[in-house]
Amino acid sequence: MTDRAAVRITGWDRAAIVTLGAAACALSYDALQQMATAIHVRGFLTYLFPFVIDGFIAYGVRALLVMSTAPLTARTYVWTLFGSATAASIWANALHAIRLNQQQGSGDGLRLGDLTVGILSTLAPLALAGSVHLYILIARRAEVSGVPGQPADRDGRPVLPTVPRPVTAGRPSGLPADRTGQPPSGHPRAEDRAAHRGEPSR
Repeated sequence: MTDRAAVRITGWDRAAIVTLGAAACALSYDALQQMATAIHVRGFLTYLFPFVIDGFIAYGVRALLVMSTAPLTARTYVWTLFGSATAASIWANALHAIRLNQQQGSGDGLRLGDLTVGILSTLAPLALAGSVHLYILIARRAEVSGVPGQPADRDGRPVLPTVPRPVTAGRPSGLPADRTGQPPSGHPRAEDRAAHRGEPSR
């Protein structure tokens, strides 16, 4: 029977995830670009600064999934890069929003506290990491669901069936003969069987 998930996963699902990721990236990009100007990064380089931070977040999710079975030292290194980039993006977005909120004059518009502004500003980098993770999971699930009846693990990766080893009749081929060339007990040579019956050996 065809997996029902294969029917629900369409191009619209991928488009929705990509759109969410692009929107989150744009919001975080704007704040990080202004922070690059504030730390005196000059000219066109201010537009590259957000790519360095949010790029590590986006690809860090992919790297964490790929390296899930790697040695501990390798996984620790990837987690360090991903955690550092995520923390830097969250901190920069929050600081940017709080400083602008403090400089804003008292007007007739909605006025939020610094803590609220800082928390809400962190949603963009978190949504970026979440959208990349969702896209990878959906892509894996769609790949596995394309094969009816194909089992999958918790991450959506296909589980290969176990092929039983063939069983040969009589003595297994992997058992060696003894030092005299005799096969294992219970299987006498043809010469011994002939001598037992009183027949001349050939």
